[in-house]
Amino acid sequence: MDLKTIEWKNNRIKIIDQTRLPHRLEYIYIDNIKDLRKAIRTLSVRGAPALGAAAGLGVYLGIKGFKGKERSAFNRRVKDVAYYLASARPTARNLSWGIERVCNVALMNRHLNIDALKLLMLKESLNVINNDIEASRSIGRYGASLIKDKDVILTICNAGILATVDYGTALGMLYRAKEEGKSFRVYVSETRPLLQGARLTAWELKKKGIEATVICDNTAASLFKDNKVNKVISGADRIALNGDTANKIGTYNLAILSKYHNIPFYVAAPLSTFDSSLTGGDGILIEERNPQEVTTLLFKRSVAPFGVKVFNPAFDVTRHELISAIITDKGIIMPPYGKNIRKHYVNKRSG
Repeated sequence: MDLKTIEWKNNRIKIIDQTRLPHRLEYIYIDNIKDLRKAIRTLSVRGAPALGAAAGLGVYLGIKGFKGKERSAFNRRVKDVAYYLASARPTARNLSWGIERVCNVALMNRHLNIDALKLLMLKESLNVINNDIEASRSIGRYGASLIKDKDVILTICNAGILATVDYGTALGMLYRAKEEGKSFRVYVSETRPLLQGARLTAWELKKKGIEATVICDNTAASLFKDNKVNKVISGADRIALNGDTANKIGTYNLAILSKYHNIPFYVAAPLSTFDSSLTGGDGILIEERNPQEVTTLLFKRSVAPFGVKVFNPAFDVTRHELISAIITDKGIIMPPYGKNIRKHYVNKRSG
């Protein structure tokens, strides 16, 4: 399966519309930041690394039509575009990371004229895409060493091709393991309320020829009790320097179950997902989303009384004590995370 979640084509952003999957593979072509922000908010494009790539290109979309010659006005435009895109989804670190990378080009090249800056900002946004392609495959190589023949692996949400540019983090580990000839099975948590596991991960795994079984989210404990799973792998949307990790709501449940049943719980993410401003997970801002995601089935059929109160956090935070290892594009980080993350982050992030 040769797919790219996001590309730059003919001066537009081309993305897979993930709201149409698994029944239809359709693309959206975006040439303005209003439509891009809508695509991010509605999860047409999602997944931390993919959001980083989208955001980087989005900054360029937002400034490429700037006609003025005054540098101060251009800088204000860059700042406004950055704020507008970053506010779309606050939890995913890569969204703001991609924005920062492209905006920093303008800050570090004050001597250039605006037209030259625009070209450099486009080049940097394309570098973000290329870096993700390399990072995903590196995560896959490191992570595949943890996967053995006859493993039965549980995963949540979607951390595969559709969450990155073209390969995946948690699922990238599985794809590499399959390429190495390993045989294993995967259980896929449906991932309520928007079913990214059932709709997206199951679709990817089926296309890749990997045996996958979808379960209701509340089935997981029974799998653990009956010894039907021996590893759990998740992606991540933001990781603090002590290893506390924000990921799709329900990940914390699986981490607790893994700890109780003495099963390894792995997190896979590029170093760009780490937030050097956070010493712990308590500082991670958790996005709360539309109540209709919970009260309906994919906005099509009501499943709850009209007017009922809803609590719909998109993410939860898994404490570092529950994580067996963090697989990054620069290597596998083991506990103690407070020491080892800093070593990887400081020494290897720009390597």
